[in-house]
Amino acid sequence: MFKEKTLLITGGTGSFGNAVMERFLETDIKEIRIFSRDEKKQEDMRKLYKNEKLKFYIGDVRDVNSIKNAMYGVDYVFHAAALKQVPSCEFFPLEAVKTNVLGTDNVINVAVECKVKKVICLSTDKAAYPINAMGISKAMMEKVFVAKAKNVLPTDTLICGTRYGNVMASRGSVIPLFINQIKNGEDITVTDPLMTRFLMSLEEAVELVVFAFNNAKSGDIMVQKSPASTIGELAMALKELFNADNNIKVIGTRHGEKAYETLLTKEEHVVAEDMGGFYRIPADTRDLNYDKYFVEGDERLSHEEEYNSNNTERLSIDEIKERLLSLDYVKNELSKWVNV
Repeated sequence: MFKEKTLLITGGTGSFGNAVMERFLETDIKEIRIFSRDEKKQEDMRKLYKNEKLKFYIGDVRDVNSIKNAMYGVDYVFHAAALKQVPSCEFFPLEAVKTNVLGTDNVINVAVECKVKKVICLSTDKAAYPINAMGISKAMMEKVFVAKAKNVLPTDTLICGTRYGNVMASRGSVIPLFINQIKNGEDITVTDPLMTRFLMSLEEAVELVVFAFNNAKSGDIMVQKSPASTIGELAMALKELFNADNNIKVIGTRHGEKAYETLLTKEEHVVAEDMGGFYRIPADTRDLNYDKYFVEGDERLSHEEEYNSNNTERLSIDEIKERLLSLDYVKNELSKWVNV
């Protein structure tokens, strides 16, 4: 299927970039281009994989010329480059805009210019009913690629996106923080024990992108259904796995945090297609004809609920532990802990 094809991954040295690269490295794809700003991580990847299919490009999605340098001859783009740390984006919101919004616009424009066949943009649950700068910038990113998709023939370049919840043990996430605190004998710092979050593995996030690649239409946002847990029970599950007696300290919510996350808004639920383990949110293809805009609307009224981390499947502590033990990171950390 991918023979003689070239894939470009922006943000390719991040947690997702590594995971999706490994997934496609197993296919017959001709070349995978890793595009990122971090030369050290690129060098680490080069030494680790020693694979001739991998090509590395230093650049920044804020810089159109560096994108052009990496985009020639590319068939598919997975756009994962982003500023994603909620507190950092709260303090530097314009930096989030430059990377997440304007950077996405740059990537799509160059992809269209280079006649790339498919562009898949990665979004986040924080883009649904956003309250923080990171979520707002990602919501705008979604608006950018949906709008762009309306103005490009899908037979030329198909533009779509995915929206997923918290990826367990990804860089900067709470699970590595809790494990380090356990190992160092420190209090486990929980912002709010009743706060809920979706729990997805990196492999599930990659499968969402693959599902979107195979099934999405231009302008679609694809969502994967996911279970959730409270932050308090996640901390308790890790304590039990590590047989730890650390105290759990409630420190209050951080900058821009929500009590729960939403993967599908109430408004989106009205039009979304249930595809089993996934939802497909189609683009609104009505044009902005002002004569019609004020006199014609969508007759469907929403009696749907949003799909969020409070009303999805809630995992018990034992189920959280089972899910944690499926992660290589947790298994490796647990092994090292037991052998100390």
